[in-house]
This record gives sequence, structure tokens and C-alpha cells, in this order.
Amino acid sequence: MYKNQKVILRLRANIPSFECVEGCHDCCGPVTTSSEEMSRLPVKSDAEHEAALNEFNCVHLGPKGCTVYDERPLICRLFGTTPRMPCPNDRAPEQPVDPKIEREVHHFIANTRQVLV
Repeated sequence: MYKNQKVILRLRANIPSFECVEGCHDCCGPVTTSSEEMSRLPVKSDAEHEAALNEFNCVHLGPKGCTVYDERPLICRLFGTTPRMPCPNDRAPEQPVDPKIEREVHHFIANTRQVLV
């Protein structure tokens, strides 16, 4: 688990950020994340998870957007930083994510136990 935490921190540091459209949550559907990332998020009840899934939303989506933005999972950080996962509002960082980092994120996701957020 400690090794994965180091990988997560390194990948986070290498994913560029950009400013979202205020109030937008177009890319905030249910996602999967690693157990390590999930452990950093507030625990939600089964009823909260079910209600979010019924709306096809993330359980951490609030009225003003992501309520866990600083701790959002790697997959959420990747949205909008690569042509393969474009922002629906044409927002993007000045420089897209390095393709090597993008591949590493996808490799990490494919090779770690994932849970539904």
C-alpha cells in the first residue's frame, strides 16, 4: 500500500491542472479508484452511493461541484488534460499531460484493485 501511495503522489504531481467552468460537473459521473485513493475520501453511506448512481453522478458531487476536489482520484485529474479525455467545455491546461504519465495512470488503474466511488 505504501508503494502505491508514492506512485499516486508522483502521478498527481505530474498531471497538469486547469480551471474548470464554475459549477460544471459534466465529467463527474461514477468512476472507479484505487483503495488507497478511496481511503482519503470521506465515507459515504450506501444510500448516498445509491442515490448518486441513480442520477449517474459521483457520490462526492455537491451543488457547487466536486466536494473532494483536492483529493479527487487520478482518473478525475486526467479528464481534460489529454485529447483522449477532453473537457466538454473545451478547457485544458497550457500543456497537456505527458503521454508517458497518462500511460502510467492507465497502467496503475488497470493493475490495482479498483472500487466504485
